[in-house]
Amino acid sequence: MNPLKLSFKNRKGLELSAHLYQPLDREPKFYSIFAHCFTCTKNLSSVTRICTALSQEGIAVLSFDFTGLGMSEGEFQESTFSANISDLVDAAKYLDENYQSPQLMVGHSLGGAAVLYASSEIASVSAIATIAAPADPGHVRHLFEGDLEDLEKSGKAMVNIGGRPFEIDRQFVEDLEQKPLKTFLKKMRKSILILHSPQDKIVEIDQAQEIYQSAFHPKSFVSLDGADHLLKKEKDAIYAGQVIASWSARYVEIEADTENQTKGNPVMVRLSGGPGYTTEIKTPHHHLIADEPLDVGGQNLGPNPYDFLMASLGSCTAMTLKMYAARKKWELKEVRVYLNHEKVHLQDSEHAEESDAKVSQFTRIIELEGDLDKEQRNRLLEIANRCPVHRTLEEDILIQTMLAK
Repeated sequence: MNPLKLSFKNRKGLELSAHLYQPLDREPKFYSIFAHCFTCTKNLSSVTRICTALSQEGIAVLSFDFTGLGMSEGEFQESTFSANISDLVDAAKYLDENYQSPQLMVGHSLGGAAVLYASSEIASVSAIATIAAPADPGHVRHLFEGDLEDLEKSGKAMVNIGGRPFEIDRQFVEDLEQKPLKTFLKKMRKSILILHSPQDKIVEIDQAQEIYQSAFHPKSFVSLDGADHLLKKEKDAIYAGQVIASWSARYVEIEADTENQTKGNPVMVRLSGGPGYTTEIKTPHHHLIADEPLDVGGQNLGPNPYDFLMASLGSCTAMTLKMYAARKKWELKEVRVYLNHEKVHLQDSEHAEESDAKVSQFTRIIELEGDLDKEQRNRLLEIANRCPVHRTLEEDILIQTMLAK
């Protein structure tokens, strides 16, 4: 989905660039804030994927660029870890005044440490999730250890992080070292979820262990086995978002779930402006995502439209066969349907070389598992051709299209 682009001012009057991810055509279950990693931005692929996964579960997410990063105003070298914390508090104030007070905070890497501190100043927050967070904010010193001598001499140093140059000053390092997170955690009484990869080479897994041991219950740990520090793999980021959404439901106040607004229709589809083709699909009680592959400009966050069409035919086939077998009391244990769609030439076409001589052909291969004889299997094959979607696709179809009033 394409988030709402907005901005808000922090306590220093600087404009911070933000994205607000919201569920499609329904009131959010609750609001949350996402804090990105050190020197990252809200546009990092893992950030957008986690926020999208949360919004798909009904959670609104505010993600923004810290001072001096991305599209936000200010200079990075003038920023500090304490400034990141105050930016988060200001973000919560913005949500409280314009939408709804946040109940969940999610932070990645150093952003994870920041949300732990910031949550103590935000009364509405009852749940915190950290991803690859350090137990000691000063842990990031190892990223620029070779430049510490310059910091001591001149008070400033140009460091290279992730292939990009950043200027930092001595105050930034000193501020990191003055935040004893383990001591702070012993005073906090909020629910914590800690996600970390055992293979993380930037922030080692023992940092997660220290956070867990220092925090009070309720606390939970989830291993992001196989993931790297930045969660570059799409499946790792989406998994993290889904786990956080499921976990948070136990620790925040959620209003009763309401039906999706489809204006009385069985299906509603929305594609927002902006890059990509990620499309949200709503039925009164369900939420789906359609997309296109990366090679045609999509983000590959869901099946493409033809995949959905084949899925409709396949699922209807399987359901029809199960209903029929149940009525006959046949031992049908499982149905698997494999489908393909392609354009083929009509065999009797007089102009086979012309593009409009082609027709759509669905190939459907059905596997039946169970104690069935040959006659029963052949009968189920006949029944497959009678499923409602199959019949619909073979009918003359009229599609009426009009603009909404």
